[in-house]
Amino acid sequence: MTYALKVDELDKSFGHVAVLRSVAFAIEAGSTTAIVGPSGCGKTTLLRLIAGFDKPDAGTIALTGKIVAGADWTPAHRRSVGYVAQDGALFPHATVGANIGFGLPRRARTVSKITELLEMVSLDSSYASRRPDQLSGGQQQRVALARALAREPELMLLDEPFSALDAGLRAHTRRIVADVLAKAAITTILVTHDQPEALSFADQVAVMNSGSLAQIGTPREIYSRPVDVATAEFIGDAVVLTAHIENGRARCALGEVDVAPSSNAIAGAARIMLRPEQIEVATDGAGVSGAVADVEYFGSEMLLGVRLDTVDTVVSERVTVRRFGSTALTPGDRVTIRVLGEAVAYDL
Repeated sequence: MTYALKVDELDKSFGHVAVLRSVAFAIEAGSTTAIVGPSGCGKTTLLRLIAGFDKPDAGTIALTGKIVAGADWTPAHRRSVGYVAQDGALFPHATVGANIGFGLPRRARTVSKITELLEMVSLDSSYASRRPDQLSGGQQQRVALARALAREPELMLLDEPFSALDAGLRAHTRRIVADVLAKAAITTILVTHDQPEALSFADQVAVMNSGSLAQIGTPREIYSRPVDVATAEFIGDAVVLTAHIENGRARCALGEVDVAPSSNAIAGAARIMLRPEQIEVATDGAGVSGAVADVEYFGSEMLLGVRLDTVDTVVSERVTVRRFGSTALTPGDRVTIRVLGEAVAYDL
């Protein structure tokens, strides 16, 4: 297997603060990886180490089999790495053409080459004469991508490049960027704090927490089989309940629930995790009863907070139910809910 990037036992501290601890993973050539995690978890520091802007305290980084950090050190300008920052970092005094040309050798700074790069990011040649302040946020990010592509990098690093854009423009720009990089077959790493963005953009997702790599896998694996409760709650809405597990079944406030085979080693007192879309409002009355506590409306879907009936009048479980389409349910309405599919179990 050909790896475009291998990171092995990477450590980085600033003063007495350890930012990265023993981070290790590999990325296949031509693939797209998203790195997600809460603020301060070390994801941008990791990107800077890969780019060559900072040196690690320990560990190695290899690009296409060559060590660029560790026993040897290759500075950023000698690595075949493109980098697009959160704000695009375009030169405000220069035209779009000059900004893109900055990434090219002097002899290659031709009108035809700059036009070709603009077309790659779905901008026509007329944009070459404009200045950055005459562009929308999405257009500026596409120009920044064109400038990075001019170097013909083997690895592209995207540091939260869509975070300053509004929702509609963000999705549109993300689709264009993903299409450009896929057509060019450039190995890409996206750092983002937006979980849906990571799941939709990447072939694999790496979740970081407190400077360590908590889990890496396909978007489906990360979402449906998170390695621990913290990862489950970070990567999406999660319903976490205490339970007693026996013979692959969990007894909990929602009744008896099947447990995923990956959790077969867990028995006795435990916690289980379900996604809100795995809980449905039953129309036949079969299930566990409760009352709607609150409703969050998002247009195409809504989240219902349901307070379950319990013999304990002091403490009752509240679960989240995701419903698609419209519903007439309002706080105080009585409902019956049931579970679809399997839960993921974790030791207490």
